[in-house]
Amino acid sequence: MSGDPVMRMEKLFFGVLRVLTPLGPRYLNPSFAQRLYLLWIFRHFETLPIKVLNPRQQRRIEAMCARQGFVSVLEANELVDTRLLGTFEQRPPVVPPRPPNRTVTDTEAPFAPESGG
Repeated sequence: MSGDPVMRMEKLFFGVLRVLTPLGPRYLNPSFAQRLYLLWIFRHFETLPIKVLNPRQQRRIEAMCARQGFVSVLEANELVDTRLLGTFEQRPPVVPPRPPNRTVTDTEAPFAPESGG
């Protein structure tokens, strides 16, 4: 992690996470423990795709996005310059998977000729 110690302390105590979404960038204000975790994740990079995280990390970030909610853009703009922890290129999916659609032909066995004898 580069930068002066004062900047690192500001990030640790007041940092925000940027998540790029189809609607534009959104910002999260994580807890102290979450900021510490994010500083570790972004220790070598400023921007990461969600896909490079392991499944456990992806679940933690997904939960953070779902629980925290996003801070207002005006508030985030004031904080971004010096307090940006890092940027995720895409928000993890939050929508639960849907069961596959079944049609009548999928559930019924085809008619077979009866064998007579």
